[in-house]
Amino acid sequence: MEALRPVHRTLLRDRAYEAIRDAIVAGEIGPGTLVRDAELAERLGLSRAPVREAFTRLVDEGLLESKPQSYTRVTPVVAADVRDAAAVVGAMHELVTRVAVPRLFAADVEAMRTANERFAAAVGSGDVDAALGADDELHDILVRVSGNRAAAATIARYTPLIRRLERRRFGEGGNCRSAGLHEQLIEACADGDVDEAVRVTAEIWRGLGALADEEAH
Repeated sequence: MEALRPVHRTLLRDRAYEAIRDAIVAGEIGPGTLVRDAELAERLGLSRAPVREAFTRLVDEGLLESKPQSYTRVTPVVAADVRDAAAVVGAMHELVTRVAVPRLFAADVEAMRTANERFAAAVGSGDVDAALGADDELHDILVRVSGNRAAAATIARYTPLIRRLERRRFGEGGNCRSAGLHEQLIEACADGDVDEAVRVTAEIWRGLGALADEEAH
């Protein structure tokens, strides 16, 4: 029974982290907004401790900034930070793609096709949440198959910085990701063409870096 206590604590901490992170990425808690552990704890139905732990993690990941004994607030969307994050996340996706492609089963490729169909439909209907969810699902197949936990952790850490800008551009009617590029990636995976799959992956993430450059001007 003693083993259940740390598991429960971890789940509460993760629940607080995911809820606050998602609200920031979605723009529900906008840049510059002051956040207070007591207020968010009440809204989430949690104690203040897991919320404070979530704050610490979100500060480390660049979504919050904090001045001791003064404030904790949501960081602005900074183009340079998004560009740097896109470069790191893109490099990790290239790495996992190179490893995963020779390991893919037909069912994995079919799951990527299904995810891309949902992505294209969501973009067409302007459903931002569904589009980004389908995009995550497609690329997560390669991350999972690669088995590289370090790459997976790095992707999970820095992707939210990119998502904030992506969501805003989707909301403005832009299309930050291309179902066509996804199709090229999927065909390369189906053919077992590692170099082509890596090339397309790099092109996808260069596009996100360019999105950050546009934001800076």
